[in-house]
Amino acid sequence: MCTLPIKNGIPLRLVVGDIYIILNLIVWYNNISTILRNVINESFFIFSEKLILYFVLFLSCIFSILIGASLTTISNDRKQILLVWSLIGVFSSLAIIVLEIAATFLNVLLLSLLAGISFGLGLPTCMAILADVTTAEKRARFGSIAILLTFLGMFFLRPIMTTNLFWNAFVLAVWRSSVIISVLVIGAYLKNMKHRKNPAMSSILRDRSMLLYLVPWGVFSMVNYLGWPINSKIHGENFVSFSVLVSNVIAGVSTVIAGFVADKIGRKRTLLAGFILYGIGYAVLGINPFNVYTWYLYTFIDGVAWGIFFVVFMFTIWGDLACENASEKYYAIGILPYSLSGFLRVILGPLIADIVSEYAVFSFAAFFLFLAVVPLMFAPETLPERVIRERELKSYIEKAKRVREKFTKG
Repeated sequence: MCTLPIKNGIPLRLVVGDIYIILNLIVWYNNISTILRNVINESFFIFSEKLILYFVLFLSCIFSILIGASLTTISNDRKQILLVWSLIGVFSSLAIIVLEIAATFLNVLLLSLLAGISFGLGLPTCMAILADVTTAEKRARFGSIAILLTFLGMFFLRPIMTTNLFWNAFVLAVWRSSVIISVLVIGAYLKNMKHRKNPAMSSILRDRSMLLYLVPWGVFSMVNYLGWPINSKIHGENFVSFSVLVSNVIAGVSTVIAGFVADKIGRKRTLLAGFILYGIGYAVLGINPFNVYTWYLYTFIDGVAWGIFFVVFMFTIWGDLACENASEKYYAIGILPYSLSGFLRVILGPLIADIVSEYAVFSFAAFFLFLAVVPLMFAPETLPERVIRERELKSYIEKAKRVREKFTKG
């Protein structure tokens, strides 16, 4: 566990600037990947061609994330890295105009490759910056704010998007180019960052603490994609769209609460609560997956649990584990299971929904989720123990004061 002293005096503008870079990227990728998926599904591509296109989009994201995590070993100038990456994103946005002219297999293939690179190349860097500019006792709450703003950004941008690819390309290019302002705002800090030890990927993967958090996250990502395709099969696409919307709203609220809770009681206990909740949700579906009320309950649990997992697994835990090391590679490894989950949801989800019994799918999912809790039980708490003890002492003192005031008044 990290025992470094907690940082103080970081200007708030650095946190705000980096949060905007992150939310800008996620909102942008959500929209451009939706455009690509719609083109792939609506074009006259055979199944094997669609599979290749999704595979290219997934692999380009994965490899660009891994390459982006290693860029700081080549150049320590994060400002230059982020500026070049932002310009690639602007070019990728304008490039989708090609699909309006000719949505051929080659064009979609190249755009999928370009979108994946534009997403992953700078992601580890901007996530690592958030870990650098936030203190240990406030990292989760700032992560929760970033997630909430990302949800709001999606709701803001989605109504602006239309079926006209020329307009969509213009909107996404303007949206992506706005991130350059944030890069310039935090540019002086990025250029003057102290060089940190940058461990190899292999050594990070041999870290016991890293594995104890990564394995549960990986198991969850493997089973997470099973729910919605089966929901669509039973209750239809409209019900799924409504459920996803409700789940996202709940996750947006839950993420703020989870961020403050994770900074108060620790990451480990917060994650345990999330896994137990998700296991209960799948267990209920395994009992009766055809009852609409069980899906209402699952939707609520899904939103609450995802609020927890987004905060801890996407923004917090990998920065904690990196400690005094550069955290790009920690975040790159930590993001991979979530990317895998999205790929499995698109490719294998519908197939499993058609082949495997609904009762069996949810029962096995619940079983594996409860198994995933086992390594988490042995994982170390990454929130500094001093912070936990100070807050427990402060809470005890406040309770003692209230008791004294009560008896004094009496």
